[in-house]
Amino acid sequence: VQLQAFGGGLVQAGASLRLSCAASGRTPSGRTFSALVMGWFRQASGKERESVASISWAGTRTYYADALKGRFTISRDNAKNTVYLQMNSLEPEDTAVYYCAARSSGVSGSYAYEVRDYDYWGQGTLVTVSS
Repeated sequence: VQLQAFGGGLVQAGASLRLSCAASGRTPSGRTFSALVMGWFRQASGKERESVASISWAGTRTYYADALKGRFTISRDNAKNTVYLQMNSLEPEDTAVYYCAARSSGVSGSYAYEVRDYDYWGQGTLVTVSS
């Protein structure tokens, strides 16, 4: 599975951005995008990678880091093999490289929020929020 994230950039505090992550390929067991739990993580300079959000196969269940609830929204379009992260009311503290990730195990309706739960990672897209 290959993941490519894009949509990052430099914005001012209070602005919005939408990140996209396009997936292609399949896992060794034959799973394609619609059967993969997807997640977004971020890593600020000098800090550990942290979970942002996760979404189940059909998009029916989502998870958000507590500090981001209400500002960030994860969604997916299985017809386009793409997962999105809508980020509103951005703050300088949101500055980080954002990564999308895919989990090859799990069942329908599940999500995951630990780095170790994910098997495939995109290259990251930088989001910089100026004050």
